[in-house]
Amino acid sequence: MTDATAARTLTANTLNIAILVFDEVEALDLAGPYEVFTTATRMHKRLQPGAPAPFAVQCVARSLAPVQARAGLRVLPDADFATAIAPDVLVVPGGVVDATAACAETRAWVARAAQGAQITASVCTGAFILAAAGVVTGGPVTTHWEDIADLRAQFPALQVQENVRWVDRGTLVTSAGISAGIDMSLHLVTRLAGAGLSQRTARQMDTPWKE
Repeated sequence: MTDATAARTLTANTLNIAILVFDEVEALDLAGPYEVFTTATRMHKRLQPGAPAPFAVQCVARSLAPVQARAGLRVLPDADFATAIAPDVLVVPGGVVDATAACAETRAWVARAAQGAQITASVCTGAFILAAAGVVTGGPVTTHWEDIADLRAQFPALQVQENVRWVDRGTLVTSAGISAGIDMSLHLVTRLAGAGLSQRTARQMDTPWKE
């Protein structure tokens, strides 16, 4: 998609980004994509004053109770599974995911949200949640380097890639650990809104970026 095509698309509608949050989520797996998409929206407003926002970001949890991230950070969800806006882009972060991947209610919502989304993405061990929910059942994926062996063992049909920042399969994008979620999210901004906005976003965040 060219920058011009992306800009025309964005004038038609704002894309809803849903980021799953859960107890023991890795703080930067959540905050990295959140920062990218919200900063991209802020930069877009500077570049195109008065134009519709490219992205609207919501943090979605099983309930509206505070979520405690792995490092102790407390997060207040914007919506629960019953009230969340159907996402155009679903982002599933990682962390300690065993309980979340085992939760039938969470698996059902992730599967339902992914079915209606244009793009479903995971950061780090979020790939385990996507696999547990049946969103990804085979093909190339990636995750944090420390969890590659476990992902292969638990889901042998997956082709788990090593030494890559992200794997883009079109409607499904998976990234490696923690800071790789920032790179993947900038890549998604390029796809959805053009390279100009992703470059401006990276510059604002003072993070190195090359598509």
